[in-house]
Amino acid sequence: MLPNSPEQRRIGISLVSFTTLMFACLDALAKHLVQELPVLQVVWLRFATHVLIMAALLWPQHGRLLVTVQRPRLHFLRGLMMCAMTALNFWSLQYLQLAETGAMQFSVPILIAVFSAIWLGEKLDLRRWLAILAGFAGVLIIMRPGSHAFHPAILLTLMNAILYASFNLLTRHMAKTESAEATQWLAAAVAAVVLTPFGIWQWQTPQHWSTWGWIALTGLLGGLGHYCVSLAHRRASAAVLGPFLYQQIIYMSALGWLVFGNVPDSAVVLGAVVVVGSGLYLLWREVVKQSA
Repeated sequence: MLPNSPEQRRIGISLVSFTTLMFACLDALAKHLVQELPVLQVVWLRFATHVLIMAALLWPQHGRLLVTVQRPRLHFLRGLMMCAMTALNFWSLQYLQLAETGAMQFSVPILIAVFSAIWLGEKLDLRRWLAILAGFAGVLIIMRPGSHAFHPAILLTLMNAILYASFNLLTRHMAKTESAEATQWLAAAVAAVVLTPFGIWQWQTPQHWSTWGWIALTGLLGGLGHYCVSLAHRRASAAVLGPFLYQQIIYMSALGWLVFGNVPDSAVVLGAVVVVGSGLYLLWREVVKQSA
């Protein structure tokens, strides 16, 4: 199959679609686990199981590729960023609905566009700046600052989105020299090592054996999700895959309702529509620019 052929693009779209379901389930599991265990312990166990499970799956085929790198400092930085992002996300899930955190995550493409203009000198036309402003208006609708519905935990999701946008730009930069296997595995390994003292310090033994199964599942979903994303980007461009990432908000809203009985209010729905619409417009403009 030729790179970026129709068949390859279909495979990439299937992989990224499966990933959105895995990440939605991961967040639902995290929301359940942080009601029972300390946040840092859950984050640590999520990465520890990720490292062990993915090493068992990937080492027989890829071997030393998992630890062969050209730029170790960037891998360490990426691991610290992944650690911080996951901790912020799991912390916010203690207090917020899945639909709220999911809607805020979709501000990431808007932030990437802004950071690309600031850090990479990419020129944005007036229509894209208007789309960015509309996206930030959608974020404010979701956050509702100054109202009785505002919850400080929403700021954690905003910090997570800012970090995730930077994380994406760093990952794209590293893709020029680093393998997908090493990139996804080493970031989790760094996070697991850094979080070890915090996880031990906050340790509480799970009260139910089923909890250990849920913890192992978070590691499997996280590891497979990040690996599938890297495989998807080998087969199709970000512009092709981008629109399919937004289906995650559907899964998160559905899981929030089915598992936790949460129904997003009108402000969250309206804000999510504005943010998603803004992100999709920016992706469409990127497709137009690449085809010109």
